[in-house]
Parts: sequence; C-alpha cells; structure tokens
Amino acid sequence: MRNYYIIVYGNMEKSRNLSTEMMHMTDIEIAQSCEMKPIGQIAADAGIPEEYLEYYGKYKAKLSLDVLKNKDRNNKLILVTAMTPTPAGEGKTTTTIGLADGMKKIGKSVNVALREPSLGPVFGIKGGAAGGGWAQVVPMEDINLHFTGDFHAIGAANNLLAAMLDNHIYQGNSLNIDPRRITWRRCVDMNDRQLRFVTDGLGGRVNGVPREDGYDITVASEVMAILCLAQSVSDLKERLAKIIVGYTFDEKPVTAGDLKAQGAMAALLKDALKPNLVQTLEGTPAFVHGGPFANIAHGCNSVIATKTARKLSDYTITEAGFGADLGAEKFLDIKCRYADMKPNAVVIVATVRALKMHGGVDKKNLGPENLEALEKGLPNLLRHVDNIKNVFHLPAVVALNRFPTDTDAEIEMVERRCKELGVNTVLSTVWADGGEGGKALAEEVVRLCEEESNADFSFVYELDLPVEKKIRAIAKRVYRASHVAFTKKAEKDIQKLTRMGYANLPICIAKTQYSFSDEAALICAPEGFVIHVKDVRISAGAGFLVALTGDIMTMPGLPKSPAAERIDVDDNGVISGLF
Repeated sequence: MRNYYIIVYGNMEKSRNLSTEMMHMTDIEIAQSCEMKPIGQIAADAGIPEEYLEYYGKYKAKLSLDVLKNKDRNNKLILVTAMTPTPAGEGKTTTTIGLADGMKKIGKSVNVALREPSLGPVFGIKGGAAGGGWAQVVPMEDINLHFTGDFHAIGAANNLLAAMLDNHIYQGNSLNIDPRRITWRRCVDMNDRQLRFVTDGLGGRVNGVPREDGYDITVASEVMAILCLAQSVSDLKERLAKIIVGYTFDEKPVTAGDLKAQGAMAALLKDALKPNLVQTLEGTPAFVHGGPFANIAHGCNSVIATKTARKLSDYTITEAGFGADLGAEKFLDIKCRYADMKPNAVVIVATVRALKMHGGVDKKNLGPENLEALEKGLPNLLRHVDNIKNVFHLPAVVALNRFPTDTDAEIEMVERRCKELGVNTVLSTVWADGGEGGKALAEEVVRLCEEESNADFSFVYELDLPVEKKIRAIAKRVYRASHVAFTKKAEKDIQKLTRMGYANLPICIAKTQYSFSDEAALICAPEGFVIHVKDVRISAGAGFLVALTGDIMTMPGLPKSPAAERIDVDDNGVISGLF
C-alpha cells in the first residue's frame, strides 16, 4: 500500500504524498498556491471562439448563448452521485472534478459541469463547496462567494415579483388577490431562520398592506429552478410568466404573467442565464452555473451549462446533489425529461468511513478496522447501486474514496459486495493526487461508455399517472418505503392541482438528505418505514410539483458554530477560512 501522511481538512483527514511543508495546507491554501491560466486560454483550448466570451476579470467568463448553436457532438454524459451523506464526508464534488482531470490525463476531450455554491452552507456548515484538495475548481474564493452575481440576480428577480405583487394589492387590487392566499415568498441567499415567518406591511397605510409573509433561501426559489431548466431567453420568459404567486378571493390562480412581471424579471436574469466558465486546478474547462439544493429543490446545475459543455467536448462530467435517492433521481426524472438527455454512465461515490457510520460507528471511532460495522452499513451503498442499475437501468461504477485508515480487508469487502450487483469498484485518490488519482476511475468510465449500453434507461414513473401514484412510485421504488401517508392538506392540495390541470407534471420530493426515509436519524437502508407527505405545492414555471415530507424547511438556519466565524480577509485581500 502507498505511504500517506495526514492532512487536516476541516473535520476530515485526507492524504497526499507531498513535501513536509505542504502537509497542513487547507483547500483554500492549495487553491491559492496554484497558478491559474487566463480564462481566454482555457476557452481557446476548449474550442470556444473569442466572440463568445464575456470576461469577468482574468479567470472567469460568461459564454454567449450562441455557443448552443454549435453542432452536436457524439458526447458521452457522465453523472456523479453518491451514497447517503454522513458527517464523515463522501467527496462527491471532489470526485467529479478529479474524474474530469483524470479523463484529461488519459487523453480524452472533457468538460465538467457543476452547480454554484450557495452562501448559506458556505457560511453555515461547509465553509466552501468547490471541490477539495487537489481536485478543485478555481478561483475557489470567487466561486464560493459572489462569483459572477448569478444568485444575486435570481434573488432580485424573485423579490421584484414579490414587490410587484404587494404593490398591486396596495394600488387597488384589480386582480382581486386574496392576501391570505399568497404563496410567493421573498428570498435571500443566507441561512437565516429568523426570516422563515414574518409579518410585513406594518406602519400604516402608506407602508403597504399588512400580511403574513416569509423568506426561502435563494436556492429554494422557483426562479432558481426556472433558470436551471430554461433553454433560451424566450423559454425563460414563458416559464417566469407561469409562476403562480397566489389565489384570488374566488380561488383562481394569479400568475407573474397576470402581474406583467416576466419581462422585467427576465431583464434581471439575462446575464445570469449565460453559463459561467472557470477551470480546475489542472486546467480542465469547468461550467459552474446554477445551484438548486437537492433536498428542497431539484439539485442540478443548469440545462444550458450541461448542453454547452456537451457541445464542446467528447465527455461531460456532471453531478447531482446529495445521495442518489435525491439528486440523481431528480436529475433523471426531471432534468433529463426536459432536456432530452440520458447519462451514458453513473458514478456512485462512497467511503469506507461513511459506510461504517451507517453501520452505527461514532464519527470519532472510524479509524480502526471494523468489518462488522462495514457489513451493517454496506446496504446503504448497495441500495443506491441497485437503484441505478435496476430501477433506472444505467451502467454504473462505485468510486471509493480511499482514506489512509482504510484496510485492505475493508476495501475487499466493498469490492466484493458491489461486484455481486454487477458493478465494479475503483479506488480514487483525487483529493490527494488530483487527476492522477482519478485515472483508474476514468478508464472504467470510458469502458462503461464503450462496452455497456444506456438504451434501457427508464424513468421511475410515467407522467400520466395520478399525482399520488407518482409520489408512491418514488417512495417505494427508490426509497423502499412500505407506505406513503398523505395529510388531509396534502390530499386537498393534490385534488386542487389536478383540477387546475397540473397532474401530469414531474414530482420533486423535498426530503432530508441524511436518510432514505423522511427521518434524518433513520440511517443505512431502512425498511418498513412510512413517508409522510405534508403538503404538495406547484412550481408551474419550473414545471414540477413539490411534495414536502418530514420536517424539511425551505429556509435553513445557521449551526451553533457557523463557518462564518472562521472566514476572514487580510489587508492584501487574501481570504482564509473557506476550508
């Protein structure tokens, strides 16, 4: 086995064969130590003409939507997903980036397409979300913070609609909107539980109409979902116009189009719609664009970014948020439907440490070999593998991020159990070794694309099924729930949405990311549990129904010790603390 040394990475231990003076480098220090190429050179290497570029400084650019007019290539699409996440970490984004760099090292034409990080988790728990170690996208500080302003534009468009809605009521309410039935909420890209429920319009008549209101985090806004699913400016405007903001006194829906808001909203979003081009530490082109969460939204980067990447390379590596039960299911059942695409192969990321946590081991005791706990935790990974292989019928490989404490016996057990499902396991060391550590995974992905077929790909449900049956199909076929319990409110919601003509839309389930169930503490691969659907909402512009389960919230809160306490900037503008 190779010799490793330990690097402290937030709360995780990582490994790399480096000089002693580099032993304790954090992610941000690694990123700052590497010399980036001018973004014009990255674009030129990717075959992007200069006239398509809109520069945001030296190392970032947006691309004109004209790039989508390029001829289609025989591009292979690779989806990276993961087992159910744990505090031990799995490294999905890191693996996605390292795999792309590994593809480049074996001589393949490749691009990577990722989501933009939200300021909520950046300042909350994660402290950064642009990969890690030697598999990162850069400039990581910019990507993790304001980047090119996309999220600010989305928030502004969302809140413009809210302002126009309340102004309409204040100015006479010719649409007969019932203030008690307003469904549109304001948003801010920050974890701020104080804003979940507010009362506004106070202070007398000149200050508005008093009503109950609230905020969602920007990544949960329907405007975010619309931006990530729209495929042109005209499509964007059509989707924005369909947003339902509330209901009249006689319970008829009121849309953004009724308020004549879609044009101004689209004007705010016209630049945000264009995909962002950056690079990995090894100079692989990276399209980082859009960022809906997968536990409360559909969890994928924009269709435009994915299609742009596919126009410019032979292989496109993309990821979906959280575990395969959330991000991958929504990528396949929602994004692939609307974008008319299907992956050629799926990579499922796992770690021995995380599997032992699912087997009941405390985070502090994950180092020692524990085959019994690993055996207990493996069903979590195997369920995700089985779903990809036998529900969606796609070729798959397990990428096992190796830690220095992993023993040969533990690795052999994972390999053997995955092989029983017809899936190979490949060790990955991309955090420590960058693209070099992803070459073996890249070779297996290429093999899957060349030797196995995605022709039998199928969705979990057909769109013409009743809403309840579509929700049950996801809960039973993917989560393996025994039953779905709908509250009276959820049943009424479904009946109303069916009468309104929305029953044929895809389903986006809002659910905890920590379990197949809707209870975060029910880890590993539970059986015999019930999924509880509290209510069902319409995202008419995005084009899906949102089923809220368990205690999921659309505005997270900060933890007791937020990452923001450790983030700083010095007099030279050098940022620290983003892990």
